[in-house]
Amino acid sequence: MKLVTKELEKEFEKFPLGSQENLLGKAKVIAKYFNPTGVGRWYITEAKKETNGKYLFYGYCHLGDDTCAELGYVSQEELENIKLPFGLGIERDLYLDKDITLKDALNRDGIYVPSYLCNKKKTDREER
Repeated sequence: MKLVTKELEKEFEKFPLGSQENLLGKAKVIAKYFNPTGVGRWYITEAKKETNGKYLFYGYCHLGDDTCAELGYVSQEELENIKLPFGLGIERDLYLDKDITLKDALNRDGIYVPSYLCNKKKTDREER
């Protein structure tokens, strides 16, 4: 399966790295990738095209353990290089609602939503 389509590339251009930083759980999920044979879900909220033509993604990574799930980076190459049983690879959720927030996507998939995603991040000015 193609992980990045022309349509997704246009969406990624609208949401470069850092563009949804303070939104946390209210960030729009641009793409969701998953392991069709087991654990592993990546909810992508931002992306940057690298010089090699592949993308660096940022989003919520859940590898089967709620306590270890986190916001972070994963590259398109990393996801494409995951080899699964039966010759399968990581897949893209074709039925993802185009306007779903991170919090709503996690709730939809039955994943625990950590409290830090529910609170608005304070800016430097607010912390002073």
